[in-house]
Amino acid sequence: MATDTATAAIEAYLRQHETRGLLRLITCGSVDDGKSTLLGRLLYDTKRLFDDQLTALKGDSQRHGTQNGELDFALLVDGLSAEREQGITIDVAYRYFGTERRSFIVADCPGHEQYTRNMATGASTAELAVVLIDARKGVLTQTRRHSYICGLLGIDHVLLAVNKMDLVEDGQATFARIVEDYAALAAQLGIGHVTAVPVSALRGDNISTRSAAMPWYQGPTLLEHLETVDVTPPASTLGFRLPVQWVCRPDQSFRGYAGTIAAGQVKPGDEVVVLPGGQRSRVARIVSADGDLAQAGTGQAITLTLADERDISRGDVIAAAAQPPEAADQFAAHLLWMDSAALLPGRPYWLKLGTRTVTAQVTEIKHKVDVNTQEPLAAKRLELNEVGLCNLSLDQNVAFEAYADCRELGGFILIDRQSHATVAAGTLDFALRRADNIHWQALDVDQAARARIKGQTPRCVWFTGLSGSGKSTIANQVEQRLHAMGYHTYLLDGDNVRHGLNRDLGFTEEDRVENIRRVAEVAKLMTDAGLIVLVSFISPFRSERRMARERFAGDQFVEVYVDTPLEVCEQRDVKGLYAKARAGELSNFTGIDSPYEPP
Repeated sequence: MATDTATAAIEAYLRQHETRGLLRLITCGSVDDGKSTLLGRLLYDTKRLFDDQLTALKGDSQRHGTQNGELDFALLVDGLSAEREQGITIDVAYRYFGTERRSFIVADCPGHEQYTRNMATGASTAELAVVLIDARKGVLTQTRRHSYICGLLGIDHVLLAVNKMDLVEDGQATFARIVEDYAALAAQLGIGHVTAVPVSALRGDNISTRSAAMPWYQGPTLLEHLETVDVTPPASTLGFRLPVQWVCRPDQSFRGYAGTIAAGQVKPGDEVVVLPGGQRSRVARIVSADGDLAQAGTGQAITLTLADERDISRGDVIAAAAQPPEAADQFAAHLLWMDSAALLPGRPYWLKLGTRTVTAQVTEIKHKVDVNTQEPLAAKRLELNEVGLCNLSLDQNVAFEAYADCRELGGFILIDRQSHATVAAGTLDFALRRADNIHWQALDVDQAARARIKGQTPRCVWFTGLSGSGKSTIANQVEQRLHAMGYHTYLLDGDNVRHGLNRDLGFTEEDRVENIRRVAEVAKLMTDAGLIVLVSFISPFRSERRMARERFAGDQFVEVYVDTPLEVCEQRDVKGLYAKARAGELSNFTGIDSPYEPP
């Protein structure tokens, strides 16, 4: 009988831990506010450390610690050698722990401004942010920056931990002043739920147990709030949304579309539409690891089968036919730039939205945001860790939702197409216009008709090379020969565009990119009119030439590289410099802060 009772108790305990809720959170704030120490203290207080970890912590505290031989809890999460040597957090550290009431996944984010991009990575999946403030310093610039990013990424719950209360004299007044300052900031950023707790992470005051040193505080401890806070978002009004991650085809008798439901519910028999294509069908089965389901909802990983054969690929969105999302290729979006090289409008990137990857470019930076005041500032570029409101242009339409309504279909990243590095994270605000495939189909028909009338095949011949290589001379001779043969041509070079179309542009890097973009757009319009267009331009970056090439269909774009004769290099007293530029060893040969990149 006693054995049965013990077994039942163990089973009940296991069921309790299987069904307890999960909270994803981040710790953020300015450098040295005590984020890693707080997280280490939480792990220690919740008894989530093994004996060997405690032994190692004691040894590390003697060797690397900053607490005069006492346990330095920050070392539990600062695992990089550089972090331990400098006493700072550099990369995001994820830790998992739990109590009887809840499980937690916590991201310890770096506080230094240069690592703001790392903090944004941790915030992208969090439901709550623990914002630490040093009681001696109050609200700092980096506190504002991190709070702004939390608001931008949709975190509506903030636990304001005013740390190092043991180091201030008038604790109650200091705490009240900081809470008032942060409440004004949260209201400005649209963060709806803020709970403040005075703590000392090093001593454990108000972390998991109440502190006798602060009898004036009667609220919950930090851990109590984390265990009980309700972060359930308001009920979504969106219909069913399933971004297709994989087309499952194990044999000829089964074709399923696998993914995780981003919003809404679905059941067999529901009418659905596939976007951006627009095909309609009905759900036949909902297949899961546990067998067929009668219904599935947000967050569930499923495989759908449809009643009809449809052309569906990874990146498509299967949605409720009665309430489909929009599809567009032009957007207003907020961007957090995460690359050391500045964002320049006009350069092409890969945009990854949900399971879909397309080519995109930033067509305009409307403004960047002052993180201190949230005021818009004029900008032609975004530097590392700067946030801006931008217009995006995609090479094809995609199904989307505003980020405020659906993270999965509204949050995206930009990827550099050469290095494959993630250079930006962003949130879609709204579509600038809906995609119109019929318009582009009609345009292609018009181009073919115009070309037939002229009796020629439209082409853009793009001459590129260093200054003095003879691009314009060759382009002029080619145009004269074509004209003599009866072809309809036009020549675009630096002279005739600088005096008109591009007279407002200077010679900065961003102006050079815009210069090439405009020329490529004009050349595209001229080929649409059936002309053969010759372009003679200094276009040193492969990325810009690729941007121009991708505006043209098939083999309409022909690139001609004109080499620079050695005697020209000698005449210009640049003998040797040219060889270095060709070898990629010279950073400023063309007046642009990058080596020349021939085709």
